Amino acid sequence: MNCKNANEQFTEWLSNQLPEAERLELEAHMIGCPDCQQEADSMQQLWQQMGTLPVPEPSERMRVQFNRMLDTYKDTIKAEQPTWLERFIEQLRTLLTPQGALRLAYSLALIGIGIGAGYWFQDKPTVASQQQIDSLSLQVQEMRQMMLLSLIENPSASERLRAVSYTDEINQADERVVEALLTTLNNDPNVNVRLVTLEALAKLADDSKVRQGLVQSLTQQDSPLVQVALADVMVKLQEKKSIKPLRQMLRQEHLNDLVKTKIQESIKALS
Repeated sequence: MNCKNANEQFTEWLSNQLPEAERLELEAHMIGCPDCQQEADSMQQLWQQMGTLPVPEPSERMRVQFNRMLDTYKDTIKAEQPTWLERFIEQLRTLLTPQGALRLAYSLALIGIGIGAGYWFQDKPTVASQQQIDSLSLQVQEMRQMMLLSLIENPSASERLRAVSYTDEINQADERVVEALLTTLNNDPNVNVRLVTLEALAKLADDSKVRQGLVQSLTQQDSPLVQVALADVMVKLQEKKSIKPLRQMLRQEHLNDLVKTKIQESIKALS
């Protein structure tokens, strides 16, 4: 985060409307930036002074004018609302895009699998039914992994977040999914995406490749938020192999003081 981005978020920070991940990133930036800290303090004082100002009661004339403007706005919105045909064409256009078509195929496949599961459960012997249900469940897992792999390289951060969320529906991630998640953790330009990816990987930490990838990721992170979160994951997993890269991180130049303290606490907890 730079000073320009920090200044743009001060208002939301003061009104407690900033998402948790962005709030932590902003506060971490202010710790290392005296200018932004001073600017935030000044805005906070101004904010508190504004809160003490009396709020004037609106006049009856203002109330009438407001109601008139509201009625005009409602009439304008009603006139601009698309017809059912225009909405249908827009939805059809969305479905014809590659991402829309993929979601449609995924939804239709789930419906088909559900119908097939019901058929086999009712009309086949118990053993055969269970085998078919297991097979259909495997197909659902494969489709979810395919959706994850197709969305995780999307230019939109929200789509990449959606991709990572599919790990909650995957019982056992295959090698391709693990590799894609680790690549995202190490290289994604969006800090929020990396934090959500770290959370998803922590849930898959029974896999030795995931643990190894998390340990290797320690020295590849440059965001204080991700560094702190990753150190915390190492402690929760009691991953002793992370002590060496954590000590390497302490030797990094310009390491955030908050991060340095967290790493020292993590090494102590793991030793």
